[in-house]
Amino acid sequence: MATPLLEIRGLRVKYGNVEALHGIDLTVGQGEIVTILGANGAGKSTTLRAISGLVKPSAGELLFDGRPAGAIPAHERVKLGIAQSPEGRRIFGTLTVRENLLLGAFTRTDEKEILETARWIYQLFPVLEQRRTQLAGTLSGGEQQMLAIGRALMAKPRVLLLDEPSLGLAPLLVKAIFQTVREINRSTGVTVLIVEQNARAALKLAHRGYVMEVGRIVHADTAERLAADESVQNAYLGKGTRKAGGAPKPH
Repeated sequence: MATPLLEIRGLRVKYGNVEALHGIDLTVGQGEIVTILGANGAGKSTTLRAISGLVKPSAGELLFDGRPAGAIPAHERVKLGIAQSPEGRRIFGTLTVRENLLLGAFTRTDEKEILETARWIYQLFPVLEQRRTQLAGTLSGGEQQMLAIGRALMAKPRVLLLDEPSLGLAPLLVKAIFQTVREINRSTGVTVLIVEQNARAALKLAHRGYVMEVGRIVHADTAERLAADESVQNAYLGKGTRKAGGAPKPH
């Protein structure tokens, strides 16, 4: 594995009296693409929210580039280099595509470089340039997902957190978005941590993966080995009697 960029150790998160994460350990190396697989309710999104500072852990340690980051507020973590594209996209529908992108750069002051980043994102997602003056709420689901990823990239992150980027999208759009994520990683070295229920697509994209069940890490390996593992195939790749994802539960 590459030099660790993001590490969580013994992470616990509670919602009231209910513990959602039961002391998990996870490491993401510099330049890696790592995926977290699991059914709804496994704790995947909670893990990303804890990393980005949107929920406060009850115990555990977060290290970023070898330094403690658990006490740093969410907006300061963006400055540090952690940016998230949330589940459900959460774009601002009454603002234009361009305005949404510029909001992603709210922690930056380098105006010239901000515009250069926006031009780069338009190259990644040409449809966003075509729609740049259009209200974001009028975009298709796939276009909104591109915008959510682009908005996160406007922060010039060192690690990009992607929460269910394929949710509700047609297979061809999923393939196109995942190819773009791979290109972002390859061309810029941005580290990617992706939560995804489309296990097949995620394992094709990622270098390594973790499998979560009810708030615990139950399996960790290279993406290739996870894809070949019979228990992972049965649970998440539709090759066994148990269906991928299971019954819907809240994150």
